[in-house]
Amino acid sequence: MLRIALVVLALTTSAVEAAPESFRVSGIEPGSVLHVRERPEAEAEAVARIPWNARGVRGFGCTTDTPSGHTWCRVKFDGAAGWARRRYLQPE
Repeated sequence: MLRIALVVLALTTSAVEAAPESFRVSGIEPGSVLHVRERPEAEAEAVARIPWNARGVRGFGCTTDTPSGHTWCRVKFDGAAGWARRRYLQPE
């Protein structure tokens, strides 16, 4: 019985974490962009750029398990998907 409860808890937690969040870009200088990277590291190739004042950035989970130890979030914006630093994303 305990085993079933743990499995249900794990599945429920995963489903909650997988639900997309909506973010706005914050902390970027006006006129600049937030780079969306191929991997969660600053040296990774930029696959998209999000304007400094963008809203509606969809987030699909964040991680600190990165080479730098910084928090990066999996995001999608205007058809492009990749990784962006969490420090520049604020919940809407």
